[in-house]
Amino acid sequence: MNSNKIIRHKVVRHKRKIKTIGVLTSGGDAPGMNAAIRAVVRAGIYYGCRVIGIYKGYAGLLEGHFEEFNLSSVANIIQRGGTIIKSSRCPEFHKKSYRKQAHQNLVSHGIDALVAIGGDGTFRGAHLLWTETGFPVAGVPGTIDNDCWGTDITIGFDSAINTGLRAIDQIRDTAGSHDRLFIVEVMGRNSGYIAMDVGIGGGADSIIIPEDPSSVKNIAAQIQRGVNRGKTSSIIVCAEGPVQGKSYAIANELKKKYGYKARVCILGHTQRGGSPTARDRKVASIMGAMAVRELLGGYSDFMTGIDGLRPQLVSLIKATEGKKTLHQDLILLGKILAT
Repeated sequence: MNSNKIIRHKVVRHKRKIKTIGVLTSGGDAPGMNAAIRAVVRAGIYYGCRVIGIYKGYAGLLEGHFEEFNLSSVANIIQRGGTIIKSSRCPEFHKKSYRKQAHQNLVSHGIDALVAIGGDGTFRGAHLLWTETGFPVAGVPGTIDNDCWGTDITIGFDSAINTGLRAIDQIRDTAGSHDRLFIVEVMGRNSGYIAMDVGIGGGADSIIIPEDPSSVKNIAAQIQRGVNRGKTSSIIVCAEGPVQGKSYAIANELKKKYGYKARVCILGHTQRGGSPTARDRKVASIMGAMAVRELLGGYSDFMTGIDGLRPQLVSLIKATEGKKTLHQDLILLGKILAT
């Protein structure tokens, strides 16, 4: 990876000498996080640094769950799902007094910079740590939702959509055998990236996403168009939205108002687990190593990202406040292919 080819979007600099780097994973786990941890550890050691693993995210940072890692500490983990240093959500980190304590813990353990792997909440915590204390931080986007502004892909997204796609393929066998209608609910509270890719890749008859709400009337009309041309089974892919189980309400309305009996399959947290795909392993490795090198190069308060095929850095505040939207052409494609 050539540092001269990295695009840096208004990221700030620090002047600290970094000899020890801490790494943590925070928020929801994602396949590929272990590959990112591995890259941080091995890149850090390659550049002559000590690397400290911080267990259980920001909660572990507050509680002092630290362990120095060597090359062997991250052997044979690239293929494993989840995160070997575990993760958590830490409401206490929203309070400035707790962030001050976290900074004191980092300093007392001789840590000079922090790599935080996670999503929006993780990055907000890291950004505040930097702005309040000047402690160098870097964010690596690890979230299956693929909703971080400033990168085309986040760690775990490719694995999640492939898990969803395998489920669709298996459900389609049953749907075809029994002439049934299935609604397959995938993860995606505020983002339809998983649903869109799974729906297009799985040949769904309708894709329901937060970015393009569809009425049950329109869904029923789409099902009827399929029936009119001889279809005996259908697959609908639905992003879960704010509350898991949204698909049951859609199924009930389809039956009551339009006479279509739909079976519901909620994939839930199966999409978070499992061995990461080759793409997620590669993306995680690139981003983890890039975070280390850019910290050592004097940059801070950034998220590593990939724009097309080019690595880039964006500020953490922009990564959290920027709105990443699905391309309208992709939404249109989903509708065209479902007709």
